[in-house]
Amino acid sequence: MSKEAIINANDGSLVNFTNTRITSLDDEEFDDEDDDDEDENEDEDQSPVTLGFVEKPKHQWSLLRHLFPSKAGGTPAWLNPINLPSGKSCLCGICGEPLQFLLQAYAPISEEESPLAGKESTFHRTIFVFMCTSMSCLLQDQHEQWKRHPEKGSRSIKVFRCQLPCHNQFYSSEGLKNDGSDKPLGTAAPLCSWCGTWKGDKVCSNCKRARYCSKTHQTIHWSSIHKSQCRTLDLKLQASSSGPTDSSENVPKAASNAIWPEYEIIIEDEPEFDSETSNVNRYGNALRNENEDEGDAKSWAHFTQRIARAPEQVLRYSEHETSEPLWPMLSGRPSKADIPKCSSCGHNRVFEFQILPQLLYYFGVKNDSNSLDWATIVVYTCEASCDGSLAYEEEFAWVQLASQSK
Repeated sequence: MSKEAIINANDGSLVNFTNTRITSLDDEEFDDEDDDDEDENEDEDQSPVTLGFVEKPKHQWSLLRHLFPSKAGGTPAWLNPINLPSGKSCLCGICGEPLQFLLQAYAPISEEESPLAGKESTFHRTIFVFMCTSMSCLLQDQHEQWKRHPEKGSRSIKVFRCQLPCHNQFYSSEGLKNDGSDKPLGTAAPLCSWCGTWKGDKVCSNCKRARYCSKTHQTIHWSSIHKSQCRTLDLKLQASSSGPTDSSENVPKAASNAIWPEYEIIIEDEPEFDSETSNVNRYGNALRNENEDEGDAKSWAHFTQRIARAPEQVLRYSEHETSEPLWPMLSGRPSKADIPKCSSCGHNRVFEFQILPQLLYYFGVKNDSNSLDWATIVVYTCEASCDGSLAYEEEFAWVQLASQSK
């Protein structure tokens, strides 16, 4: 699916993102029959949806972690800034390279919204999505997800859920001023000097200042910039060695030029359909494959028509328990059996939100045959939003590519 196919001018009044709600996977299995597909489309049309858009942050401090942002690109604003994912969790399961931050959605849950998932520990709750930038890895990922135990597969897209109670060691329980004066409690773990994403467990043996999440990033940083800076940093460290230092404040910001540009995610309700503003006739046939079947053609037409209500959307949320993702194609949809249960508590995982390829347009990703691309990425999370044993519980993403035969 082209990243530019459904981008269009759409100037509207947008509001700050404040909340999303857990939704449930429909009880019925997906079926390839046209009648069932049409019924699902009718249900989708009747379910109000909240849309996510991106825009540049208004202030430099707008996306800091203690303001609980929803954001895309740049580096993650870790909710729990100390106990970050580590080891193989940070790596692409296919090529073994560190994953790149895609986006995060701040989505707290109250008991009123969900008696099952809402609890004290979900007062603060953020979903983080990371992925490998290699399209060849994403193609392999698509095959891995079809395994009957996909949680054991080698994935190039990983999702983590973190949640905290109102009273915690990292943030004040008092209301935010949102004027740039808000501060977090305590410090954060030092991050990789190259990617600014994962914990910097490895330290440069010379300057003792630069930190890295992997040997790969240490090598890239050294050859690109750190070799010339290392001696200078070493002298600065010696001059300041008499006083205490805060590693989270003194580690340089991410040096990588491959990080995607940073945006704030804001939301508005999906507008009602207006046939006069629909662009389905403009691009509805442009990206079809010659061999796609009638079911995929109908699904694609419905998808493009629905997206045309607000072509700049990059995420889709829903408040309704029976809501389903908006699938671009009939083929390549998962059944309930394809979505693994929560590995921590055994509850079902349910649809929470989906990511659209328009995001890659804003990231400036090239639109050629070898570039990163997808039709949709659907995120499923534990329906109970369980606490688990880890600060960051791994959840599940289902990828649908523009061509399921790639």
